[in-house]
Amino acid sequence: MIILIAAVAENLALGKNNELLWHLPDDFKRFKQLTTGHYIIMGRKTFESFPKPLPNRTHIIITRQKDYLVPEGCFVVASLAEALAMVPENEDTYVIGGGEIYQLALPEADAIELTKVHASLPADTFFPEVDLKHWKLIASKYHPKDEKHQYDFTFETYLRI
Repeated sequence: MIILIAAVAENLALGKNNELLWHLPDDFKRFKQLTTGHYIIMGRKTFESFPKPLPNRTHIIITRQKDYLVPEGCFVVASLAEALAMVPENEDTYVIGGGEIYQLALPEADAIELTKVHASLPADTFFPEVDLKHWKLIASKYHPKDEKHQYDFTFETYLRI
């Protein structure tokens, strides 16, 4: 399965200046739990927003830069099609951003793991508009804001109909 995984504000905001707009520890835990042991596909800027490669995941980085230095333990490709071709058959792969990569991957996706952050925030990167008539919400779990989480949010899982 091809799964998009993202934390998205109500105005579809993802980030600003290559940084997340919030700190939600339970979202990080869920991201780690779902993606560990799998292939993750991302754009170069998303990869560069990490201090180092994420442990126990196979990184595929999409970039237009011909001379991009391949980080150790990662793969670099020029297109989403190349990235998807690298993933073994019957292996789940997670598309983790950014906005342009989500836009490219949405037509290919089988599922979406969304953390809907209940706020509208200024951003320069956005998640694509999802036409919900093609998707079925199969799980939803609300999480109120608390001392560790600045915003209310809801974990949502969608499958393509």
